[in-house]
Amino acid sequence: MRAIVQRVSRAKVTVDGSVTGEIGAGLMILVCAMQGDTEADADKLATKIARLRIFRDDKDKMNLSVRDIGGACLIVSQFTLAADLRGNRPGFSTAAPPSEGKRLYEYFTARMQAEGLPTSNGIFGADMDVELVNQGPVTIWIDTDN
Repeated sequence: MRAIVQRVSRAKVTVDGSVTGEIGAGLMILVCAMQGDTEADADKLATKIARLRIFRDDKDKMNLSVRDIGGACLIVSQFTLAADLRGNRPGFSTAAPPSEGKRLYEYFTARMQAEGLPTSNGIFGADMDVELVNQGPVTIWIDTDN
């Protein structure tokens, strides 16, 4: 699985004019299931993100996790993270099929909740408007294959 993790002071997702997910301080997580990904990949990704120490401590060092700061996670599916850019028009054939992508996205969300983190979500497959304030900025790319 692939994810883009951003440290945010706030973030929200809107679909057809309605807010479907919104958080204050925490993590904006864009996530994509790739062909061949399994629940073990989602487990690995959830554990890594839940423990990722990218928030500042009292010594101004990135040493705290989202759990440590009492933050939340806004999780949004984004199949375009599977983009193959060999040409000028991206291909997405390495993304998991939609039904499997949705299942793993929902499983990943449940795993983040099992890590004790409040979560909010977009809507899988919807045309979403995502707003966020990236704090730092801090943006990290994670791929369970690496």
